[in-house]
Amino acid sequence: MKQAMELRQGSTYRKDNVPYLIVKADRHQSTSGKKARAAEMKFKIKDLISGKVQEITVLSTEMMDDIILDRNQMQFLYAMDEEYFFMDQETFDQITLSKDDLGDAVDFLVEEMVIQVLMYEGTPVGVELPNTVIREVTYTEPGLKGDTIGKATKPATVSTGYTLQVPLFIKIGDKIKIDTRTGEYMERAND
Repeated sequence: MKQAMELRQGSTYRKDNVPYLIVKADRHQSTSGKKARAAEMKFKIKDLISGKVQEITVLSTEMMDDIILDRNQMQFLYAMDEEYFFMDQETFDQITLSKDDLGDAVDFLVEEMVIQVLMYEGTPVGVELPNTVIREVTYTEPGLKGDTIGKATKPATVSTGYTLQVPLFIKIGDKIKIDTRTGEYMERAND
């Protein structure tokens, strides 16, 4: 058990035997007139069984049942009909996750990629990607010569089909580094 103020983004806890992932955590100290109220934590949480996201507010001193999910290294094998197949790197067991289970992770998955699959009591409940991935640009419009004032960007599509904003100098065939937490361009990658 931990106090709510000790939990951060990425922490997991259990309530009524349902595991939740904290997607966002903010601490608020509100005042009402001259009298200060107790600090509160505002959490955006994701139910790891149903996938439902909601916002809650609790006192910062409230005790919460923090849990640690098992993490299994699994290799992404292939996708078929919005189902994604993974193989455990130790036992060679295979599991299937839906597109909903994976969320935004589908934008970065490529065959043979090894990721962490989060398990709760033996059931897969989500995935954890590396913080960055390198993907090849498969389509983007050419940048205009001399148009380098400010931070001008243009849309680009990478090999997984994901589209993001990139600087004007990026062209088809370039490899770029993408932050998987934000989905944003970081830099051109070296080959």
